Parts: sequence; C-alpha cells; structure tokens
Amino acid sequence: MSKILIIGGGFGGLSAASRLYKLRDKLSVTLIDKKDTVDFLPMLPDCIGRGICPQALSYKIEKLARKFGFKFILKEVTAIDLDKKEASAGSEKFNYDYLIIASGSETNFYGNDNIKERAYTLDSVNDSGKIIEALRRRKFDNFIVGGGGYTGIEVATNLRLFLKNAKSPGRIIIVERSPAILGPLPEWMKKYVISNLKRLEIEVFVNSTIDKIEEDKVYFSEGRIINNAFTIWAAGVKTAGFIQDLKIDKNPQGRIKVDEYLRLNDSCFIAGDAANFSYKNIFLRMAVQFAIIQGDSAAANIIRDIKGLPLRKYRPLDLGYIIPMANNRSCGRVLGLNMKGVLPTIFHFIMCIYRSYGLKNKFAIIRDLIKGGRK
Repeated sequence: MSKILIIGGGFGGLSAASRLYKLRDKLSVTLIDKKDTVDFLPMLPDCIGRGICPQALSYKIEKLARKFGFKFILKEVTAIDLDKKEASAGSEKFNYDYLIIASGSETNFYGNDNIKERAYTLDSVNDSGKIIEALRRRKFDNFIVGGGGYTGIEVATNLRLFLKNAKSPGRIIIVERSPAILGPLPEWMKKYVISNLKRLEIEVFVNSTIDKIEEDKVYFSEGRIINNAFTIWAAGVKTAGFIQDLKIDKNPQGRIKVDEYLRLNDSCFIAGDAANFSYKNIFLRMAVQFAIIQGDSAAANIIRDIKGLPLRKYRPLDLGYIIPMANNRSCGRVLGLNMKGVLPTIFHFIMCIYRSYGLKNKFAIIRDLIKGGRK
C-alpha cells in the first residue's frame, strides 16, 4: 500500500485528499497541518466590515478526514528530507512514498520583528476575531493598512464600512512600498480602485514603508509619525519555513519551481501558493482556483504513477480575478471580461459561498451578507 503524505490542510491539500479517496483501498493518506481547521481566507476582511461571523468561515479538518478517509495529524512540519522521503514535525518523523506540499503561504514581515509583534494580521479566523474585538474595545483616530495589494485594498474598504456602521470617524491610510498600488495589474483597474478609495476617503502613501510601531504610534520611512493608530499588516506573503530551508529552485517568496506535471521530483508534487508554475512564460499568481485544481491534478498524477500510466500535464484554467471593495464598487476580470461595480461583487460572494465548507457555514454566510446589506 503506497503511503501518501500531504502537507497543508488548505484548498490544495484538501482537494488532493478528496481525489485520493477514489483509490482509498490501495493508498494510506496522511495530512499534516499546524491548525485543526481550514479557514476561508478570502472572506476574512468581510468579517470586519460586513459582519460575517468568523466561525462561519472555519471548518474542522477532522470532519473532512472522516469524509475523505485520510489520517489527520495536528502538527507543524519543520523540515523535509527529499532524499530520505521523510518529513519532520518536531521530534516526530513521517515517511512517504509520495509527497504533496500544499502548505500555502503566510504573512511576510521581511525580517521586521517589531511589526510582527505589534501589528495585527489577517491569516486566520482567530486573527479576524482579534481585530474586531480590538476595534470594539477602543476608539482609534487612525487606521493603517500595510500593503497596497488585493488584501490591503479589501481590508481598508472594510475598515471604512466598519466605521460607517459604528458612526465613527477615522482616518484610513494604505501604505505601499512601491510607486503604485496593485503591482502588475492593468492601469484601468488601478485608476478605478484609486478613484473608489478617494470616494471612501482612504488615503494612499506610496514609496513608503512602516519602520516601527511603539504602542499606538506608527513611524514611517519618510519621517512621518501618526499617533493613536491601529495597524493591520497585509504587505505580502511567503511560503512556510521548512520550504525556505530547502536548497532548491525557488522565487523570492519561496515558491517552489515545478515542472509541467507539478513535480519537484519523481515523488514530490507541489500545489497552490507553494508552487511556482510557469504557463506560456508567465508564472501563475496565488489564487484559490489554481490551488484547488493543482491539488486535484497532483493527486491524479500520483494515482496514474501508481497504476503505471503516463502522467498528465497540468494546464491552468484562469477564470479571472476580482478586487472586492466593501462599498460594492468592486472590479476585476471574469471569463475574459472587464467588470466594475456590483456585478463583480456578486460573483465574488457566489464563488466564496460555493467554495466554503459545510452547509451550515454556507447558510450562515448568506444570512450575514443579507443582514449586513440591511444596515
């Protein structure tokens, strides 16, 4: 019986586990994750502004383990020995015949321990709960969002909605180290987002970084100091530490370069944010849709390899992307069409509800969205 080890209980890892269930009589599947829940990260900012219950975005991995017939280990992987085909989680070691690395990504503090200690992050349901609790407990004059990418934009607009619902004033600032927000995205999209941020009275500091935080005082690289500030850090991500330690070909975020079959080697496949896959000379961005299909493709190729069949090349299907903004003036590109306004917002939530785990959670999200829309 072949031993399959999956590192990561997110979209990619669970997609792989569900595919491997089809050959459950011939496989022993173990999934390791440092959390006991799969959290629906794309909707975490909506907990702040739209009042989505954080618990509706969380689902126990153990329930999915029973459904898909894998063994779940609640531990953090600390190292991998590719030659020995062995993963370490502290003092415990796990051998495998095939490995799927689908460990996702985590917040990148770029070596700044001060920000890591003092800024809020949005990496889990627990994080969203801490942010909401802090915002309700104390009144702040200023709200700083580190990072002008997808998440930073979404967080800032949801902060404005939170303040609006609370009938509270507040200065919101997005801080971006680059000359412009939203990196390589099309110019029309940047202009649209900037126009909407101005409408929401959200400021943007470009060519700027947060140097340090002292209590509620934030110091910026250009010498500015802002007092009584609440800071959320969303300025980039990187792969897990055990990947960073591997002496293999990776990009600056630590994403592992894979071949056309999503392999690092004959026994190791990579899926989701951990994979750096090039298609038509373009490396795929981090996205839920890619993680799900890559996890399934990696597992399907393992099954084919066990059966002695030729592997199938992974060919990505890009359905598009959306930048959701909490006043429903979202924008994006869906199925090859540029979209602005309410329609991309609706598409965003339809896909989020569809991809979330558990009927109870799906209904709770719909309920909270309806309730929030009536405020």
